[in-house]
Amino acid sequence: MKPSAPKIGFDRFVPLEWATAALEVRAESNTLDGLNTLLDQAELGVAARKKTRTVLNRLWLEPRPELKAFADRGVAIHKADPNTPIAALTWGMAIATYPFFGRVSELVGRLSSLQGDCASAEIHRRMSESYGEREGTYRMTNMVLQSQASWGAIERVEKGKRLVRKQPIVVRDEQAVTWLIEAALMYTGKALPVSGLSSLAVLYPFMLDQPLSYLVSRGAGLSVRAEGAGNQFVHLSATT
Repeated sequence: MKPSAPKIGFDRFVPLEWATAALEVRAESNTLDGLNTLLDQAELGVAARKKTRTVLNRLWLEPRPELKAFADRGVAIHKADPNTPIAALTWGMAIATYPFFGRVSELVGRLSSLQGDCASAEIHRRMSESYGEREGTYRMTNMVLQSQASWGAIERVEKGKRLVRKQPIVVRDEQAVTWLIEAALMYTGKALPVSGLSSLAVLYPFMLDQPLSYLVSRGAGLSVRAEGAGNQFVHLSATT
């Protein structure tokens, strides 16, 4: 069953530096004082700071109970291999935690898959179809896009009218790769064909540089089943 989650929630711009600091606090290689110093430097208002901390809490500091073990495994991956891109780990937490973030990611991934870019207006239009045509939907979509730009996924050009994919972020660590696939499954809420894992729209910024069919067959949080002639699908395991 797909865990309950806030419908939108991700309503603040989160620079990669802040996400990194939050992850490091959970990994005990940084302190809350260090994170708070970054937020102080941004001179956020009281309400903006509170909302920003709420997003950072849900991503790393205080994940929802059903995602705590998943977040802890993400932190363990970071500790074991600090070269694993923090953008990938934070992206995994974001799509697992916030369906809204995942939906924006999926749309950008799909619409930019052929040409490498897409119009931001098309993202806004499709998000409005799903979440309603209101100012909040537009603003929060912009917050996600701005964050994704900070995390190295896209560049916003022509005054933000177009979104251009940046060079893929390579993820080589085996555990990080299967962890990201697990995050994608949490977002979609359904099994995914093994043959399509290397081009999942919701993970568009990342190149999963591993033999995926082999990895998912032995991933701790994953299970693979044959469905029809020659078709294999990966599911979340019952213990996830």
